[in-house]
Amino acid sequence: MEHLDAVARLAADLVALDSRSSRSNLAVAERIEAELAGFEVERLDYTDAAGVAKRALVAHRGPPGGYALSGHMDTVPDTGWQEDPWTPRVDAGGVLHGLGSVDMKGAVAACILAARAVPADIPATLLITTDEETTKAGARAVAASPLARSLGLRGIVVAEPTGLVPVRGHRSSANIIAEARGVQAHSSTGQGVNANWALIPFLAEMRAIQERLRQDPALRDPGYDPPFCDFNLVLDNHGTAVNVTPARATARIKFRSSQRLDRAPILDAIRAAGERAGIAVTIAEEGPPPELPPDHPLIRLAADLTGQAPRTAPYGTDASELQALAPCVILGPGSIETAHTPHECVALRDLAAAVPIFARILVAKST
Repeated sequence: MEHLDAVARLAADLVALDSRSSRSNLAVAERIEAELAGFEVERLDYTDAAGVAKRALVAHRGPPGGYALSGHMDTVPDTGWQEDPWTPRVDAGGVLHGLGSVDMKGAVAACILAARAVPADIPATLLITTDEETTKAGARAVAASPLARSLGLRGIVVAEPTGLVPVRGHRSSANIIAEARGVQAHSSTGQGVNANWALIPFLAEMRAIQERLRQDPALRDPGYDPPFCDFNLVLDNHGTAVNVTPARATARIKFRSSQRLDRAPILDAIRAAGERAGIAVTIAEEGPPPELPPDHPLIRLAADLTGQAPRTAPYGTDASELQALAPCVILGPGSIETAHTPHECVALRDLAAAVPIFARILVAKST
């Protein structure tokens, strides 16, 4: 199959570089830039909230206009991996294993090969982000990029794993952090103040909100599967032992909603619950949920090239930020089923099959 060897080599090289969102991605950005001879490259350097150096890339060749291909360089943590996550392995069935293989370094490799494959007089743009798995800061940097904004892009393909089925809309997140404070002490002395007890009344109200989101028809969106919002809770006592009174209790909630839902009343209810419980609540909202109609030209183009009917998806992508530049379709190789698991993998034939589809989208902008 054409492109198979090339995409396998580049995808494996990218997987071999540790770019978890908590780490710097500069090594991956430099490896990608080495593949972009003949492209104008804009480096978008920034430092994240933890002081870690990050870089997003905008690369362009040819005249302005047309479509862009986009992917992210960062990965989730290596939770649960029994093998070395950064030792790429291709099994006998031609499946690449490794952290980031499907989400989404394999797709980034396919995007690069597609952009290089189109004639030099056809505009070809790559928007390569980082921190997609956490804050979307790389996508916001790209959306504000002078080079990207100067191109007059007609549309963007966000190459997350969809099995090469066009996704015309998805949910976006509000990330909620609630923190209660106490006093640390040996738990036997009775001298401490347990932060968990202060957090519990707030959590009781969060459970009620979660139940409303699942059960109230007015808060559901039948255009999505599942039709109810994601309202996922994670708790953290920051390593406190069971014989120590916790001085800090943190609840993190990812609240994903589609375009149909006005999430402002829910967020107001969360803030009010924090005030009643006497705990600090901070909320960071991503861009609005992107959603295009089935007859939008970009969606029709993706559907025609893949032979697949467009659908919606319950997760989020950089499209929530990149839509500020141009309309977005989510379309990429591989399945999301192994993403964010210790068994992450992607078939090399799927990566290779994506290359000509991406290239045809780039060429279509000239017609």
